Amino acid sequence: MKYSLLAILPCLIVQVATAQGGSGFTLSKTFKIGSPGGWDYIAVGPDKKLYVSHGTQVNILDEKTGDSVGVIPGTTGVHGIAFDEAHGKGYTSNGRLNNVTVFDLKTGAILTQIAAGQNPDAIMYEPYTKTIITCNGRSHDLSVIDPVKGQVVATIALDGKPETAVSDEHGKIYVNIEDKGKISVVDIRKNTVLTSYPLEAEGPTGLVIDGKSHRLFAGCDKTLVVMDATNGSIINKLPIGDGCDGVGIDTNLGLVFASCGEGKVTVVRELPLGVIDNIPTKRSARTCAVDSRTHEVFLPAADTEPAAAGERPKMIPGTFGVLVVSK
Repeated sequence: MKYSLLAILPCLIVQVATAQGGSGFTLSKTFKIGSPGGWDYIAVGPDKKLYVSHGTQVNILDEKTGDSVGVIPGTTGVHGIAFDEAHGKGYTSNGRLNNVTVFDLKTGAILTQIAAGQNPDAIMYEPYTKTIITCNGRSHDLSVIDPVKGQVVATIALDGKPETAVSDEHGKIYVNIEDKGKISVVDIRKNTVLTSYPLEAEGPTGLVIDGKSHRLFAGCDKTLVVMDATNGSIINKLPIGDGCDGVGIDTNLGLVFASCGEGKVTVVRELPLGVIDNIPTKRSARTCAVDSRTHEVFLPAADTEPAAAGERPKMIPGTFGVLVVSK
């Protein structure tokens, strides 16, 4: 989550070979971006493009080839990307600017910027209310944006730092509260917090929901908590790698992926529930996006220098790219 100016460079494909595990997935290739700067989330767009948050801009790649096909500039401190396909718009959460950039999905042209809460981090499209929602880490609230009006129409106060939010698509959203080790349940129709579910684990970050089974999968410190979204009961706590900052789900295969910054992706099968694989990736590959259409997992990462105790490793210039894990 560090930010700096970037240069747009062509993306090259580097083939990588690793051993297959129980999931049948393997690290197959890398889309190399090769410009300096930090990163956070990555998103798969409805246009079969990858949107990679990268310091002061978002790099756009062809999902199949890794070729650079565009950039969204001026997004200082960008964390995440969301899409409103019906209106043909994309949205970026700009943490250092305390706003959201709105861009045209077809052209990549910036349409406007919308003021949000302080340090907007994760961002999502909420299909039930057809709104855009940002998780504001510093102001401890959610900003609800009406895509038609182009403005914040509600602010939902929380009692801790929101990291990631997901929707059940029936009027509720679930928010990982990173500093409280719990999930807050929000009625998005009334913009109020209904209750909270303790996770019995520390540092929740990534979060996904399976709408069919009504299960939440929360990535915590070395633990993936599986929770019943209807009542907050913990179904299981599964071991994952260290440094998880993202969780993705392939709904077609019934697999959940926890991207762990120590250098692996833990693969969890939903039925029967359990860990079936740990795929070596790269240290720093802590966030991910999953395309259930192609059964691919995308992870931004870079080589890093050795770090002193308690410090984040520095990125080695020219090594940033997107790892592709696939069958």
